[in-house]
Amino acid sequence: MNKKLKDAFNFEMNVAKEYYATRHFALCFKRLERAHILGQKYVIPHTLSHWWMLKVGLKTANKREIIGQCIRIVASILFSKLWVPIGNTGGSNVSAMKKMPIPDDLKALLKD
Repeated sequence: MNKKLKDAFNFEMNVAKEYYATRHFALCFKRLERAHILGQKYVIPHTLSHWWMLKVGLKTANKREIIGQCIRIVASILFSKLWVPIGNTGGSNVSAMKKMPIPDDLKALLKD
């Protein structure tokens, strides 16, 4: 992960953690989705984004998210280096196999 991408990933995660700490879970999850897009090709960042999504699922008692994130955590460990659906936001509200458009402000960071 190059420095610009790592910095952007860390920024999104830090903002998400701030929202999590203040119980703004919807805003937190949006930032985790952005972090997921940035980190999904790298095992540790990918898994970390899913871990935090699981934490949000637990705090909001969202059974679908809890189950989905448990599955996605295992998949992120096993498949991040092999294949990921580019642009996928990582939440259980979308198929784990679905490619999605990358937000314009993140495209330049993912060029490599």
